[in-house]
Amino acid sequence: MKAFMNENFLLSNKTAEELYHTYAATSPIIDYHNHLPPSEVAEDKCYDNLTKVWLYGDHYKWRAMRINGVDESYVTGGQSDRDKFHAWARTVPYTLRNPLFHWTHLELRRYFGINEVLDPSTADKIYDQASEMLQSDGFTARGLLERMDVRIICTTDDPVDDLNHHRKVKDDGWKIRMFPAFRPDKAMNVDSATGFNQYLSLLEKASDTSIGRFSEYVSALKKRHDFFAAHDCCVTDHGLEEIYAEDYTDAEIALIFDKIRGGAELSRDENRKFKSAMLVTFAQWDWERGWVQQYHLGALRNNNSRMLRDLGPDTGWDSIGDFPQARTLSNFFDRMDRNNTLAKTIIYNLNPADNALFATMAGNFNDGTTPGKVQWGASWWFMDQKDGIKDQLNLLSNLGLLSRAVGMLTDSRSFLSFPRHEYYRRILCDLLGTEMENGELPNDVKWVGKIVQDICYHNAQNFFPWKR
Repeated sequence: MKAFMNENFLLSNKTAEELYHTYAATSPIIDYHNHLPPSEVAEDKCYDNLTKVWLYGDHYKWRAMRINGVDESYVTGGQSDRDKFHAWARTVPYTLRNPLFHWTHLELRRYFGINEVLDPSTADKIYDQASEMLQSDGFTARGLLERMDVRIICTTDDPVDDLNHHRKVKDDGWKIRMFPAFRPDKAMNVDSATGFNQYLSLLEKASDTSIGRFSEYVSALKKRHDFFAAHDCCVTDHGLEEIYAEDYTDAEIALIFDKIRGGAELSRDENRKFKSAMLVTFAQWDWERGWVQQYHLGALRNNNSRMLRDLGPDTGWDSIGDFPQARTLSNFFDRMDRNNTLAKTIIYNLNPADNALFATMAGNFNDGTTPGKVQWGASWWFMDQKDGIKDQLNLLSNLGLLSRAVGMLTDSRSFLSFPRHEYYRRILCDLLGTEMENGELPNDVKWVGKIVQDICYHNAQNFFPWKR
């Protein structure tokens, strides 16, 4: 019987072990999509204790605690940090076979060298040891990233953000480069007239533009797009239920904008046309600048209205949705491709029923101009567990080119989440190593090892137009 999570964790044969330890484990990390708070990187924040760096903002853990019957006061409420950690420690044994069980112990090991299993009997010892280490040099926000050999991080930023924290990090000359990503979800969200107009007030201030007409609204957003470019941005991101790809005319969109700017709610048809027009506008700008655009599709968000009211969004009340994806994806990409204005693109799918759809849709718009121009991205959110990662790797291999994939990303708000790259890499190496041992792939470790390194690091390094 193997020891729990030993050095060959998830690696089932000698070839997989060699691929991982020689090629994958030695590859640096590019994390091209996460939700880390730039302010904490800029100030190089020091965390008072393990709860603050590990449990605050982590809705994965929050969901598990609630399912385990933990009162909200120990999740997001006013209980002490030690008591919240104890509530998590009581939950961890019940997370067996959930990726949280593996992630929890990978994170304790990789950052703090703690090999014990977290449960109520070890909670105080682990809490005290890790909290003490967090007061040492090398355990600040920047230090935690350096420990994982991270080379690039790309945060997720609203068009009205001032990017002062990114500017400070760059001016400091820190060896890890932190880039912003332009995420205009709020800027095109016309589901509520009140909410949209409140956002436009922020946009007016950020762009120093008075917004009364649609042309002024677009001009203000373009100023912000240009501002992000001046701060080395080269990536955009959209978090949507589905791509919007309705037919529209410029005159229609101008009238729709006038209607909502005047405080009236839009019909469903008007709503979808407006969002369609904005997605095309943003995609055009991305192509002009040579940026990479990302689309995270399929989440049904804020299902629990009572908890949304009490706690706000992004607190653990989202799920997989079942939105129709094929026709709108096809129409949107075809519209951009017809004019040869389709930028490099990554599409992420949350509904496993649509995996083959996404894999084949990406292949429709690879035109040979650059390797992997349109990609089906790594398993995302509810799918970034062992089975979900394997399924994504297998379908991508069968229906596309796994060797051109740009690898894993954390999509996380936690500075302790970077062992997710290790998790992905171990699964990748086991998949390839097993097929080599079975005679399904040539027994050429150097060749396959190079492909592993490409997927883990080099493909992302070359795919994104990082500013040097």
